[in-house]
Amino acid sequence: MQRVICLILGYALGLIQTGYLVGRAKGIDIREYGSKNAGTTNVLRTMGKKYGAMVLLGDALKCILAVLIIKLVFGRSNSDIICMLALYGASGVILGHNFPFYMGFKGGKGIAATLGMALSYCFLIDHGWIVTVAGFGMFLVVFFLTNYVSLGSIVGYITLFVVIVVLGEMGAYDFPPASNRPLLTEYYIIFALLTGMAVYRHKANIQRLLAGNERKTYLRSKPEIDIKDAGEGK
Repeated sequence: MQRVICLILGYALGLIQTGYLVGRAKGIDIREYGSKNAGTTNVLRTMGKKYGAMVLLGDALKCILAVLIIKLVFGRSNSDIICMLALYGASGVILGHNFPFYMGFKGGKGIAATLGMALSYCFLIDHGWIVTVAGFGMFLVVFFLTNYVSLGSIVGYITLFVVIVVLGEMGAYDFPPASNRPLLTEYYIIFALLTGMAVYRHKANIQRLLAGNERKTYLRSKPEIDIKDAGEGK
């Protein structure tokens, strides 16, 4: 039952579509511009670095908030499976972000929310910073070498999965000894599903990468739209 509660809580927080809200605050619907996606990358390209950073921070924070609430509520009574419950909560956030019911189940790709999940490991387990550094660090390396956000996201996610398994085999999650292996298997399956979903959400990007026409993202590029003029035109 705790798993279901955490999943629902996460989904509710995931429904906070930061990109859409930031766009609306400036008088536009971000889904009508660029890639038509309400995620960080499209906001960065169309509205500029300041707004892209706001969306990245907002989408990451909603996942951190979900994990913090779950730790506060279940930390004492279910301390032996708090990592599992936190993963269910984070998964809910990503699902809510990717498939918001009030937007026709058409949301983002969940990468910024996943960053929040990776950051939450810093206060969930000992040496949890390894998860953050490995996943986000690999994303940054790939991105700055290629300027492909999609490729960095995919490689970063797969790296996260590998690190999660390695830490699990090292006993980082402190699951009860009697049920350690079943819980680890469940944990790995959930994270594998999240990784598979992230890759699938990037299927169009993968096709363009293979075809050699995937769009690159440059942090120094100017915004594609004039926020003031676009807002006045609505």
